[in-house]
Amino acid sequence: MNNAIRERRSDEHPLRLTRATKSTLGTQTKVKKLQETILEIRTEYITLAQLLKSAGLIGTGGAAKYFLAETMVRVNGEPEQRRGRKLRPGDLFEAAGVVIRLVAEGQETEPQAMQARELE
Repeated sequence: MNNAIRERRSDEHPLRLTRATKSTLGTQTKVKKLQETILEIRTEYITLAQLLKSAGLIGTGGAAKYFLAETMVRVNGEPEQRRGRKLRPGDLFEAAGVVIRLVAEGQETEPQAMQARELE
């Protein structure tokens, strides 16, 4: 990973990626379980193009147009192709085997809540 991407994910940037241990797909047989990534945002919303770039699925913002034309992208289970689509905390993004749930900065995620309960 290059330095520019690491800098964007620093504490000064409105986006921060963390891994969750919860899988997003149910217990269907022969269904590959996907790892859900939690993306904390400091702003009210981010655009779909910003999400694609911060997740490392595209290299530049301009590549979002082509990525969306060639790849099935779902937001909250619905197909989405608008790179300017506003994504807010609680939204679920799925594309190219990547699943990302957006949360507000400081919002407790399910794995964090489970860890806190275990420590009590």
